[in-house]
Amino acid sequence: MTATTNARTASVVLPVGGELRRHDLGEPGVWRRPLQPITSRIAYAAAHVVPKVLADSTPGAPADLDWDTTMAYRHELWSYGLGVADAMDTAQRGMGLDWAATRELIVRSGREAASVGGLLACGAGTDDLDPADVPSGQRGLDVITDAYRRQIDVVRGAGANVILMASRALAATATSPQDYLSVYGRLLAETDRPVILHWLGEMFDPALRGYWGSADIATATATFESLVQDNAAKVDGVKVSLLDAAHEVELRRALPDGVRLYTGDDFNYPELIAGDGDRHSDALLGIFAAIYPAASAALQRLDAGDTADARRILDSTQALGRHIFAAPTYYYKTGIAFLAWLNGHQRNFALVGGLAGGRSVTHLSEVFVLADRAGLLADPELAADRMRAYLSVNGVS
Repeated sequence: MTATTNARTASVVLPVGGELRRHDLGEPGVWRRPLQPITSRIAYAAAHVVPKVLADSTPGAPADLDWDTTMAYRHELWSYGLGVADAMDTAQRGMGLDWAATRELIVRSGREAASVGGLLACGAGTDDLDPADVPSGQRGLDVITDAYRRQIDVVRGAGANVILMASRALAATATSPQDYLSVYGRLLAETDRPVILHWLGEMFDPALRGYWGSADIATATATFESLVQDNAAKVDGVKVSLLDAAHEVELRRALPDGVRLYTGDDFNYPELIAGDGDRHSDALLGIFAAIYPAASAALQRLDAGDTADARRILDSTQALGRHIFAAPTYYYKTGIAFLAWLNGHQRNFALVGGLAGGRSVTHLSEVFVLADRAGLLADPELAADRMRAYLSVNGVS
């Protein structure tokens, strides 16, 4: 396990297939920041948050964030020409990030985005409510609508675009598709600027099963499409995170003119972003927070009209994306934070709510290998040193 001084021969002995095997690291990719704004696609990277080194990150404890490191990661994403989607599921909304910390995250991100002219959209939801405390019937729908309003005000006050996130409280309270249409319809009627609607599948959050009033995807899609059709002027785009490329393509074709499809498919994003010659998806992806140098390079090639090269670059990251977001998909944040740690963007491999323990040693070893193959370990020596340290404390030697 001894590192050499040549990045080409840096190596780590990893657990693979039940045995230890040496992995020799390759060269990092040559990724360049864009010299002008990216125009061919609108692309948001959904960013994670970093707890303090000595934070109490046990489940249920209030989030205690390292704000400097958390904000620095957002500046890194902006520097590559990407927008930042903040306070989303990647930032562990309802998964360890409490509302007090979320509100501060939105305010701080808004301030930082304004300082560099960075594109920012933030999630507005209802996670300041306990679904168990929401009354039933119309009164409960009113409580949920008011919670959305409070959070929309915070996002707007920070100068960010609004993403209407899926609501656990609404999923627990609604008894029909009409309940969803009622809540969302009121919110869209009140908004002064178009928003992004977010449909998050149950693979990301099991509490959202049956969203839009049905566990049948075709039935739920019909309700979702009717909401968009009836409120097209108030909808900038829709983010769909169902990991189903065929469904996304069909939905994309059905959207009114001017309404974007922001892919949330962390499995099939290369083909969806490249498009089919007629339509394409824009992007609002958690995986972009992990592969942002390559994602930026691909978007720059799209700007230059070279779809084939853009697709080649995105395809080179797809195995990593599919692995990080493998079932149970809920724990994908673990892989994103691990890669940020390997690349020196945070001092600690940690997530709020203790989710750093959500993946196995063998899973994260494969993250290491796939990131290396995609040219996404910026400093192979540093990554190798940190990987060895991780393996050592987990008893692999």
